[in-house]
Amino acid sequence: MDNAATSFPKPPAVIGAMSRFATQVGASPGRGAYAQAQEAGQLLHQCRERINTLIHGENPEHVVFTLNTTDALNMAIRGLVQPGDHVITTWLDHNSVLRPLNALIDQIGLEQTRVPCDPRTGLVDPDDIAKTITPRTKLIAVVHGSNVTGTLQPIAEIGRIARQHDIPLLVDAAQTVGHVPIDVQADCIDLLAFPGHKGLLGPLGTGGLYIRPGVEKRMQTYREGGTGSASDSDTQPTFMPDRFEPGSHNAIGIVGLSEAVAWILDQTVQKLWRHEQSLIRAMIAGLSDTGQMPGLTYYGPQGVKDRCGVFSVRVEGFNDPQALSDLLEREYGILTRSGIHCAPLAHKTFGTHALGGMTRFSFGPFLTVQEVQYACDALGQVCHKHAVAVGA
Repeated sequence: MDNAATSFPKPPAVIGAMSRFATQVGASPGRGAYAQAQEAGQLLHQCRERINTLIHGENPEHVVFTLNTTDALNMAIRGLVQPGDHVITTWLDHNSVLRPLNALIDQIGLEQTRVPCDPRTGLVDPDDIAKTITPRTKLIAVVHGSNVTGTLQPIAEIGRIARQHDIPLLVDAAQTVGHVPIDVQADCIDLLAFPGHKGLLGPLGTGGLYIRPGVEKRMQTYREGGTGSASDSDTQPTFMPDRFEPGSHNAIGIVGLSEAVAWILDQTVQKLWRHEQSLIRAMIAGLSDTGQMPGLTYYGPQGVKDRCGVFSVRVEGFNDPQALSDLLEREYGILTRSGIHCAPLAHKTFGTHALGGMTRFSFGPFLTVQEVQYACDALGQVCHKHAVAVGA
């Protein structure tokens, strides 16, 4: 139950596609005119098309492959901001947004506003974002689904505000793409940063940045190099996606990612989202039974609305949340992640930063309602045993 870190297991076709590429293709896309190199290039384009379909993008050539979500976020942030610019983000954002912005404050004199979140739900009020916009605001960066509490931000409302002010909206979809239906056009998303290895069910070392057509004209490249195209020029190509993809691709990883996205498209993200919502309902039902969960607190939205399948808890008496994770693994075989989850401001919002964070459960499409109920039963037993021990 640590799918927020990376999904497991993967669809069987993912490993099959990677094995076939390694044993039968094995070429670097764009680095040759022979058949295997051309096939490698076609496989990469097929992955772009599948991702573009999944998120309802405008052009598959605007799906840029990256190492991971962090790489994609850095590409967007560093590509758009200049000295003296103002950027808006939130207290629920991940260090993959907070740290690049803090570095740019020191490097170029960037100014940022961090919009606070509701300390009960983690939700951002879009009006609070609108109120912080200045003539120098050049970017709004918002995490879609919290990796701490599963809080889903009102992205479409924020997107409309950003579009009205002609400010690019960068969405960190690390916990939502592949889980939650995303429509970049309807939601007014200009840049969507996503991992390949979480909700998209691909291998580690894959990810991407979707750039709305036209937005790339506002962006600078922050690294340059060989692309296999326009090789007679010693300057970076200006056309997409080569402008933002210097160096050889992780072709074997992208081929695996492509098969994972094909599996999601076949299942439909709507069906997968309905399944995840059934897991969320089962988790809420279990955690909300205070008689069975003495001393337990779970954070974020207390209902199905405004959340994805990420839950974090604390149990009274477990001063170190890792002790709870260790117990759940040792006695029940449940794998969770404890700590600050690379989101220090989120934990400060919920008052758990000084306590060492929380213990997180996160769902994937191969989990069942029965397994979620088992996890709740395990938590209930832990709570009761600890309450008795404390009472004694």
